[in-house]
Amino acid sequence: MASKRVVIVGGGFAGFEAAKVLRKIVSRAGSDIEIVLVNPTDYFLYLPLLPEVAAAVVDPRRVTVSLPAALPGVRLALGSVHTVDLEGRKVAYTDPEGAERAVDYDRLVLATGSVNKLLPIPGIAEHAHGFRGVPEALYLRDHVIRQIELAAATDDAGERDARCTFVVVGAGYTGTEVAAQGPLFTAAVASRHPELAGQKIRWLLLDTAPKVLPELAPRLSRSADKVLRSRGVEVMTGDSVDEAKADGVRLKSGDFVATRTLVWCVGVRPDPLVHGTGLPTQEGRLVTEPTLVVPGHPEVFACGDAAAVPDLTRAGHVTAMTAQHASRQGKLAGQNVFASLNGGQLKKYKHHDLGFVVDLGGGKAAANPLHIPLGGFPARVVTRGYHLAAMPGNRIRTAVDWLLDFALGRQSVQLGLVRSPHVPLDTDSPELPRVNG
Repeated sequence: MASKRVVIVGGGFAGFEAAKVLRKIVSRAGSDIEIVLVNPTDYFLYLPLLPEVAAAVVDPRRVTVSLPAALPGVRLALGSVHTVDLEGRKVAYTDPEGAERAVDYDRLVLATGSVNKLLPIPGIAEHAHGFRGVPEALYLRDHVIRQIELAAATDDAGERDARCTFVVVGAGYTGTEVAAQGPLFTAAVASRHPELAGQKIRWLLLDTAPKVLPELAPRLSRSADKVLRSRGVEVMTGDSVDEAKADGVRLKSGDFVATRTLVWCVGVRPDPLVHGTGLPTQEGRLVTEPTLVVPGHPEVFACGDAAAVPDLTRAGHVTAMTAQHASRQGKLAGQNVFASLNGGQLKKYKHHDLGFVVDLGGGKAAANPLHIPLGGFPARVVTRGYHLAAMPGNRIRTAVDWLLDFALGRQSVQLGLVRSPHVPLDTDSPELPRVNG
């Protein structure tokens, strides 16, 4: 039996890297440390490519990397954590079959990630769907295809227009990519229905911010905005949804848009487990020291979206909730956990953003690697190269999917595996479809 046990909660960017780095260090040092990763699914999700899954460019299996295969030597405990007993040093979770289980720890890494951000807008929880997991991406893909097919089957002009109208709320990275991919996808599906010849298909992108991609430099924002508008996307900055109904949305401007599709990409919030720990929080995230240690609990570390890690490059701020920070914090968490178990020196987290990439589909992208703004083909090459380099697996399969999409076009078959009730917006586990029982 191992002399020490490290439990990592969450297999996203932060948790995956923490387990990977710690496993390497333990193996190299020959230490007797058991690593347990508790996660609701048996895969790591490469979240940035979800818009391409929803647009039928990439197979969902390409963005899911097997945790047991990628992390040999790490014990996977399949389940959703609901309680952290800090005094008893125990984590309680529910496995996929509903059984209650628990695991003790000597060191705990909380890397629970984030879930869809909710706003107190009437009807949003009932009629909008988020974009944080494979079930939601698969639902959106099927839903969009279904709306086009139902539009082709009706003679009611009003119903047809509503079904051919798609509203995306949130002009950040995810919302912009979804809205950019959308017209290409619906055009491909509609082309197989001669009944829709001449039918206008609308994509609307709403955000209260004054521009799309407000996090990026003005030049990149303008570049993305130009691509969106060239594809017919109605970019409506300074506006958002005031009320959502089954037959459409009322905007803050007072206009009513008849639609059957509302995609919610307004941002994320820390996993509710963070609040359940009873530990101090900042902006809803666990307060940590620069070493990722939770104050008052030297045996507990937090990283990624769940942690309010001080940003040593910007005094008074915490690091942003991005995959870039989550991955690097996860690596440091693995190093510091091992150091804490062996009397070593803990390092502080400090990282300057290296830039961002936004894949707009159809050969278009916006990127600023090392803060050098790029557009056109160079941005596309950098964006896809970055994703292939960042993915922990399935690189060849993903590249093949891109090639097939370019050569053969998209497959537009709705499988009907995930329906609307299975992916509610208000859920603590967007990576798991909600089913009866």
